[in-house]
Amino acid sequence: MAQLFHRSANSISKISIASAVLAAGGLIAFAYTMDRGSYITDTRVVKEQPVPFSHKHHVSDDGIDCRYCHTSVETSSFAGIPATEICMSCHSQIWANAEILEPVRASFRTGESIQWTRIHDLPDFVYFNHSIHINKGVGCATCHGRVDQMPLMYKENTLYMNWCINCHRNPEKYVRPRDQVFNMAYEAPANQEELGRKLVQENHIQSLTDCYTCHR
Repeated sequence: MAQLFHRSANSISKISIASAVLAAGGLIAFAYTMDRGSYITDTRVVKEQPVPFSHKHHVSDDGIDCRYCHTSVETSSFAGIPATEICMSCHSQIWANAEILEPVRASFRTGESIQWTRIHDLPDFVYFNHSIHINKGVGCATCHGRVDQMPLMYKENTLYMNWCINCHRNPEKYVRPRDQVFNMAYEAPANQEELGRKLVQENHIQSLTDCYTCHR
């Protein structure tokens, strides 16, 4: 019986199969990268604000503590957007006539809130409480990155569920002494896990991973 296919068909079929497998793998890798990249997650993307507020200037240069502006971060589920009065407590005297601060002065005159563009915005179906995390020893920089080094604010981490769950499963890797929570320059010691296990016991930290913890 005559041969139906040329001998080269074997090589072509092998190359075709290998190419299909590589293409599928590449497509999956591309989708995974896109899903966790800035195009989808907005990580490291600076968004336009009514006033180009610099955390680097206010925190690093002027030494203002996070809690001076975010007044409810230790007691409420919401960190709090600074009231215009807080801004004006300084800027009624410093840069009082700067054009760049006119939206702040206008807000103070009219009583209308400045319409800031939110950077860290969880979905409505996710429950998150700032005060719990702060009081258990989770540092600001753990979630928000080195805000004190950001001339303009951006999101450092994806805030995806698997990112949160990783910390909930292994809290000893991330917690720090409570007096270091607002220290943006804090660096985890070499014995972090040993220290973390001690803090987990002292602060009664539970490894909460059931759905109800965040989805209520």
